[in-house]
Amino acid sequence: MRSLSTESKPAGRWRQLLAGALLVAAIVATAVLQRPPAFRSDVAIAGVTGEGFRLEDVAREAGITFVHEAPVLDARLEPIMPLIASLGAAVSVVDYDQDGWPDLYATTSVTGGHNALYRNRGDGGFDDVATDVGVADVNVEGTGVSMGSVWGDYDNDGDEDLFLYKWGRPALYRNDGESGFTMVTDAFALSGRIYANTAVWFDYDADGWLDLFVGCFYPDHVDLWNLDTMEFLPESFEYAHNGGLNYLLHNLGDGTFEEVGARSGLTSTRWTLAAGAGDLTGDGFPELLVANDFGVSELYINEGGRSFREAGRETNIGDSPKSGMNATFGDLLNRGEWALFVSNIAEPGVLMHGNDLWFRSGESDGVPSYRNVATALGVDRGGWTYGAQFADLNNDGWLDLVVVNGFVSGPDHRSYWYDYSKVATGHRSIIANANNWPALEGRSLSGHQSDRYWLNDRAGGLIDISAAVPGDSAYDGRAVVVADLWNRGALDVIIANQRGPLRVLRSRVPASHHWIGFDLRGTASNRSAIGAEVRLFRGGRQQLQQVDGGSGFAAQRDRRVHFGLGEDGNVDSVRIRWPSGTEQTIREPAIDTMHRVVESQ
Repeated sequence: MRSLSTESKPAGRWRQLLAGALLVAAIVATAVLQRPPAFRSDVAIAGVTGEGFRLEDVAREAGITFVHEAPVLDARLEPIMPLIASLGAAVSVVDYDQDGWPDLYATTSVTGGHNALYRNRGDGGFDDVATDVGVADVNVEGTGVSMGSVWGDYDNDGDEDLFLYKWGRPALYRNDGESGFTMVTDAFALSGRIYANTAVWFDYDADGWLDLFVGCFYPDHVDLWNLDTMEFLPESFEYAHNGGLNYLLHNLGDGTFEEVGARSGLTSTRWTLAAGAGDLTGDGFPELLVANDFGVSELYINEGGRSFREAGRETNIGDSPKSGMNATFGDLLNRGEWALFVSNIAEPGVLMHGNDLWFRSGESDGVPSYRNVATALGVDRGGWTYGAQFADLNNDGWLDLVVVNGFVSGPDHRSYWYDYSKVATGHRSIIANANNWPALEGRSLSGHQSDRYWLNDRAGGLIDISAAVPGDSAYDGRAVVVADLWNRGALDVIIANQRGPLRVLRSRVPASHHWIGFDLRGTASNRSAIGAEVRLFRGGRQQLQQVDGGSGFAAQRDRRVHFGLGEDGNVDSVRIRWPSGTEQTIREPAIDTMHRVVESQ
């Protein structure tokens, strides 16, 4: 049966009415997600986790005390301020000083607030050096507030540069080595206010210079600090087209960028929250996966580095309107091809959009098609899910999945869902006007939710071990990244919480599980090697990963590629396909070590 067209207004109206009826019928004023089922310690689960696997919260021990603050907007929004000002907690991983130890950059979103750059000392501790190097005082009144960051060597000089996206004027900081960072925002074609919630470095035309995709939420004519109208919210909860314009900044190779989004086919004005890039067609040019709130996800096929063609319906990814909040790529089944994860809303008894996990199911004229297996694998009901990452948490050779949850957690567990439903089923003029939204009054909207951890059972399934991970469900998770912070050959988990602390979970993996890592440097390709694919071959199987230029919601993970190997640590070969198209093969590489690889000439 063919899915309903995403442009069918009458069908969309009935869908909204049905959703509203379910909401009203389910009115359970205390409706909140229950904590995941108690962690089972039976033989099957123990076999998946591996003896000795655990995560420990060590943020304070490591000297990381950062706490995010939300933006304070137009005073007329005060009754629903937590809903409107619900974004901005973000974290990215970078080795900004090239000393071999990953550092962390965290954003806050209050005017006058300082972002933090935690330099990894290499002895287990971190120091906030953001003020010293010039990337702390970035939320100056009149310039907007931080929403996230991505790092990439845009000028190919060997240092990682910082792009800070904001509700306001975005900023580019050039890394000048020991002398710190210099703001060079004039290099951009973007000089005014935008409402960006995602950015991805990628070399879309394979010319050796990093380009930048920037995705926006609100339209840029809105001034959230001084509203001239209260009718600025989405026109629909499923078919909204009144959001911000997305941008594509083409790197000209001389230190400047040209905005080419519209002429490259990126004309959507949906409400974008996240994006990811990866070569899904195998032609060497990366595609764009865009997760949109209040509508369908969009998959843009890269047509030879010249333009993009939106193929969401064609690939099945854009069939059903939901509330997309995350875009992540991962080779979950060790088949050497990408699975795509887009997070959505799940509130038992109230609303079940459910997360999407897309596996490749076929191909037509070089364009892949996908089927959604989230329900079959049990990862659809995550919660009100924002950030997500694929990562081999226990080094068993199979990717796992971690997601962070919670929208707005009020002081108690009273629910705002009933009032929310009354707006959701209204005419566009009701939905879009903030004056029509009932006051929150300290209530929760899908708040007090726990983050979720699913381990790969190595047989095509995922098993929830969330209850075994320490945590506090009072926090509203936004961004999550993974990084080997202590260079031990194990991936740690870092979580940015809205109006909450930056959490650092240090991993303990089974001593018998081996690993291998790759730290890549481009020559003909961009210096950061963003977009390089690494395929590991062993025992008739393969594992695929890529160098990331921004992934998940408001996040960028460790640039270094990490593979778990399990107890059988033998590796037959590793093949690297660089963004330039050059391929490089390493035979029988040493395990339990990080390999630094420079692109061959």
